[in-house]
Amino acid sequence: PRHAEEEEADDLEYQMEMMRQMRHVNVDHLHVGWYQSSNFGSYSNRTLLESQFGYQTNITESVVLIYDPIRTTRGFLSLRAFRLSQPAMKLLASNEFSAEQFKTARCSFENMFEEIPVVIRNSHLVNILLCELTESTPVDVGKQLLDMSTAFVFEKNLQAMMVCVDALNQETNKFINYQRQVMRQQQQKQQYILKRSQENSARAAKGEPPLPEEDINKLFKPIPTPSRLESMLHCGQVNSYCQQVAQFATQNLGKLFMAEALQLENKPSAGMHV
Repeated sequence: PRHAEEEEADDLEYQMEMMRQMRHVNVDHLHVGWYQSSNFGSYSNRTLLESQFGYQTNITESVVLIYDPIRTTRGFLSLRAFRLSQPAMKLLASNEFSAEQFKTARCSFENMFEEIPVVIRNSHLVNILLCELTESTPVDVGKQLLDMSTAFVFEKNLQAMMVCVDALNQETNKFINYQRQVMRQQQQKQQYILKRSQENSARAAKGEPPLPEEDINKLFKPIPTPSRLESMLHCGQVNSYCQQVAQFATQNLGKLFMAEALQLENKPSAGMHV
């Protein structure tokens, strides 16, 4: 088995070798971030959050590129760049992810990531090649207009959203159980204090000294607060899926109406007889 230190050294050596190769072909080789391949845009997870926090702590301008190969193969180039916001950096630096800490840092799933616009610039030779490929590749214009290639991505996005919503529901149940435990403990504390007060009143009536005071926090230890980070990440991912579904639905809606109109036009009238 390989140790984590050996894997980290191999990753660093790979990064340095890639930057050297880029420098040899006159490509920008300054280290300004990292990239990750992600199917259907599922980028909101703890691993990416911690990795980007490490990069952004060392290099303030660091970004992470998210590439979706499945959407790209379906004809939609998916390349997005993200950076952690200042509230998210403040929250991760504190290493506390309770609901109160999220409120103090003013951090939510909506402002945890900042999306950076991505502009792709090709060389003149690449543009010429793309024009030649476009002219040499036959395209069925009618079929292209009514192509429902987004149906597969749309279906997979809905499935991934269902999984994410289920995970969010589990995190919500954990927090609800925590609240129930806290309420139960508070009731036990009140019952203990009331019973203690009644015993002291009875002892005082008998002329006996009151019972010695005890640290109630030692008897009822505070219940650890569950982390709300996973819930925030799931909310952010569900929000991203909803945006993608809305985009695909908008693109397909016009094609569906067009296909319906063509079918109605080609359908023979019910009142015609031969």
